[in-house]
Amino acid sequence: MIQNILNKVVGAKYISILRTVPNAVAWGTVGGVALIHFTDWRLFLDYVPYIKGKFKNDE
Repeated sequence: MIQNILNKVVGAKYISILRTVPNAVAWGTVGGVALIHFTDWRLFLDYVPYIKGKFKNDE
């Protein structure tokens, strides 16, 4: 029933696109974590407010 209403309002093409969004978010998250892991992680963590203060005297 909900599928029929969505087909009338949005269309089947856009419903199929919306179904791929969670998959794209998951791969984007995996890619972001991999980027931080394989690059200078401290460069990224300096923008996290809680962690930023921990490394001020470390240099």
